[in-house]
Amino acid sequence: MKPNLITKITLCGLLLNGIYSQAQTTLEVNTTKTITKIQPTMYGIFFEDINFAADGGLYAEMVKNRSFEFDDPLMGWKQPKSDKHNYNTESGIAVPVQFSKKGTNHNYCRITVKDAKGYEIINEGFRGMGIKSGAKYNLTLKASKEAGNISKIIIQFIGKDDKILGETSVVPTTSEWKEYTAQLIPTATEAKAKLRFTFEGTGTIDLDMISLFPQDTWNNRKNGLRKDLVQLLYDMKPGFLRFPGGCIVEGRTLAQRYQWKKTVGEVDNRESLVNRWNTEFAHKPTPDYFQSFGLGFFEYFQLSEDIGASPLPILSCGMACQFNTGELVPMDQLDPYVQDAIDLIEFANGSIDTPWGKVRSDMGHPKPFNLKFIGVGNEQWGTDYIERYKVFEKAIKSKHPEITIVSGSGPFPEGDYFEYAQSELKKLNAEIIDEHYYKDPKWFRENATRYDNYDRKGPKIFAGEYAAQTVAIASPDNKNSWECAFSEAAFMTGMERNAEVVHLTSYAPLFAHEEGWQWTPDMIWFNNLESFGTPNYYVQKLFANNKGTDLLSITKDGKALIGQNDLFASAVKDVNTKEVIVKVVNTSAKAQEVTVDLKGSKLQSKGTVITLTSPKLEDENSFASPKKISPTESEYILKSEKAQLSLPAYSVTVLKLKMK
Repeated sequence: MKPNLITKITLCGLLLNGIYSQAQTTLEVNTTKTITKIQPTMYGIFFEDINFAADGGLYAEMVKNRSFEFDDPLMGWKQPKSDKHNYNTESGIAVPVQFSKKGTNHNYCRITVKDAKGYEIINEGFRGMGIKSGAKYNLTLKASKEAGNISKIIIQFIGKDDKILGETSVVPTTSEWKEYTAQLIPTATEAKAKLRFTFEGTGTIDLDMISLFPQDTWNNRKNGLRKDLVQLLYDMKPGFLRFPGGCIVEGRTLAQRYQWKKTVGEVDNRESLVNRWNTEFAHKPTPDYFQSFGLGFFEYFQLSEDIGASPLPILSCGMACQFNTGELVPMDQLDPYVQDAIDLIEFANGSIDTPWGKVRSDMGHPKPFNLKFIGVGNEQWGTDYIERYKVFEKAIKSKHPEITIVSGSGPFPEGDYFEYAQSELKKLNAEIIDEHYYKDPKWFRENATRYDNYDRKGPKIFAGEYAAQTVAIASPDNKNSWECAFSEAAFMTGMERNAEVVHLTSYAPLFAHEEGWQWTPDMIWFNNLESFGTPNYYVQKLFANNKGTDLLSITKDGKALIGQNDLFASAVKDVNTKEVIVKVVNTSAKAQEVTVDLKGSKLQSKGTVITLTSPKLEDENSFASPKKISPTESEYILKSEKAQLSLPAYSVTVLKLKMK
């Protein structure tokens, strides 16, 4: 056999074994030339009160319908030994009483105890109450002794089979309304505990604002936020926090829209409202989904400050959700809506000598919140939106030219409404346009070039809501699959490459309760005791933690990496940490070797490589395996100007190298 034939056979064998199955990909990075600055707001968080994200979630209140203000005033409260159709001589009965149709706290609960050993009323919490053994839980309630000799209210945590898991009591002393406090310390950990009230003596007593919070909240704030959920947000290092939504801003009707002025001041005086998502979908009706507004605009601003994010409030523009009634406020009645926006700026930034600045100060924050952005409408569309936007824009800019206004292009990333909004808003010199896209994973991979040809001198972009859908928009069968997450990462390299145009981005929705969700997929899942980040969360966190300050060029054969060989890439440097950061997404089912030719700056030999990967497209995280798909970090040694990277199949890789 001739030598050259042996060589050919050997090469054929190597090819069959896959050693040379793909040509080596070489990427070139210019580490010295800045294309544009990365905005501090590049990667942020979009919060909406959907999926029990606020009450029953981030807001740590454990009592559902604490002030008896739901449409059914006793929803969430059970009286297992009572029947409203008889005299209950062996127990007692609770009935709601209406203070007045005026004001904000309309109802209280009147309890008549006829046999103290037989009567009990139980609050079921939000799909139960998550309690931890030895932890402290602080109870407050308001009471007024109406008649009789009720001498004590006994409050207990109960578990399965009514087992008592903790107990405390209060002694009501007067017929005047008075607030009482007590503390419960559970003897066991239980995800589905309930809160039971029994009484000593007989007679009639009125109760209101029955509230229970863990003592251990975020920043140890009394009646504050759930610690583990805020920690997940803090760890993302988000550039902004958009709140309070979402379609919840608009409401099904204008009367049910989100009105920020009703969510500030004393918590007791905040008027409850049905949640817009409570019966939206037949697949998951939640008629017990209401908003207490204990998590209101002051708390949103405070949370933004806590996690280092720029606050981005979105306000109603006088249009109810167009997927529901689409109700419009007449143009000649728009002034109160516009004034809400002007007053919000004063609430956030005004001195304590201004009316709304004083409200903020009285709530415990004399210093301004440094509001820079305000959103007009959520995802409205059509001529009605543009007509109203013009009024808001003129009024806000005339009084506050320093505030950047976020406008919207509707709920879809293409089509007639989208094109119309883009055209009209560009004519109006809109500053930032909010675009939304819920599409299949393939769409995200194929649209990594979406912003390559956007006008650099036109409006900037806020990718305000995006998430890959495994099935379809609003399907209950959508999953937080690994394919969705790495496809979003591929798309995000395209947004990062176009940081000259794209100034803000956020995944949506943010939170979902394991038993109270309406919409999937979602970035963070929780139950009453635990929480975990999805693969999508870790993608968002990787990009946000490594956004850098300056965009760099990264190319293959002089062209951006936008899917050639199933690879996507972006590169930045961080002038603060003096690092070059390269992000590469491999969407192929095969591992790939990549050479990154780093031209320009001298780099230290020791660096870091972070990898996020999983072998199957359908892989997910779960309560059982919360970090199944999570980043692994290792030391990287650079041996020359060219970095060699081994990219696993279906992976997101971040290479970080220090500049000398």
